[in-house]
Amino acid sequence: MSTSSTRQRKSPTTEDKEKEHALRQYNDTHGHFSLVRNFHLADLITIMNGFCGLFSVFSCARYLLSSDKTHLWYALALPLGGFWFDALDGKVARWRKSSSMLGQELDSLADLISFGVAPALLAFTIGLRTMLDTVVLTGFACSGLARLARFNATVALVPKDASGKVHYFEGLPIPSSLGLVSVMAYWTYRGWIEGGEGVPLGVVRLWGEAGGDGEIHTVAFIFAIWGAAMVSKTLKIPKL
Repeated sequence: MSTSSTRQRKSPTTEDKEKEHALRQYNDTHGHFSLVRNFHLADLITIMNGFCGLFSVFSCARYLLSSDKTHLWYALALPLGGFWFDALDGKVARWRKSSSMLGQELDSLADLISFGVAPALLAFTIGLRTMLDTVVLTGFACSGLARLARFNATVALVPKDASGKVHYFEGLPIPSSLGLVSVMAYWTYRGWIEGGEGVPLGVVRLWGEAGGDGEIHTVAFIFAIWGAAMVSKTLKIPKL
C-alpha cells in the first residue's frame, strides 16, 4: 500500500477559517484609507491605548528637556489611561461581536508601548540612568515584547470558558507594570527622584569607579525580576 493512499488531508480548524476570512477581508478591500475603513470600534479604542503610551513617552522627553514636573505627572498618569482603553476595547469587541486578528495584534502592540516601553522610560526619567540601569530596563521592555508574542502564538491552547475568556495567564500580564508606575508616582510625590532626594535604596557598584558603567540602582533589580516573571511559563495567574 502506498503511503500517499494512507495520508489523510487535515481539515481546516475553525481558527484557520477565521484567519482565512480575516486575510481575505483586508486583501479584497481597495482604495484610499482601505485599512482604516476596516477598523472596528474596538480597534479604534485599542489605538487610543497606544496613543496614551506614546504620549507618556513624549511627556518624559519634555520633562527631561524642561524639568517641569507637570510633564512628568502627565507621563505617569497616561499609562493608567492606556489601561482603561485596554479594558474597554475587549468589552466593546464582545458587545459588538467584532473581534478580529487585527484587533489582537493591535492590542499587543499598544500594550507593549503603554505597559512596556513607557514604564521603562519613566524609570529612566526619574533617575535609573546608569549604563546597567538602561540594560535592565531594555530587558524589561523586551520581556514584555516576548510575553505578548507568546500569548498571541499560544492563546488558542490556553483553556477557556464558554464565553471564550482564558482561565489564566502564563506569566505576569504586562499591564501589571502599572504597579511599578504607581510606585514611581509615589516617589515623584515624595521627591525621591533625580534632581530631588534621589531614587530610594541607592546604587550598587559592581565594578570600576564611582559614577562609572559598573554601577546599578538597587531598584533596577525589581524591574529585572518583573521582566523574568512576565516571560515565565510556569507562573500561572488566574484571570478574574
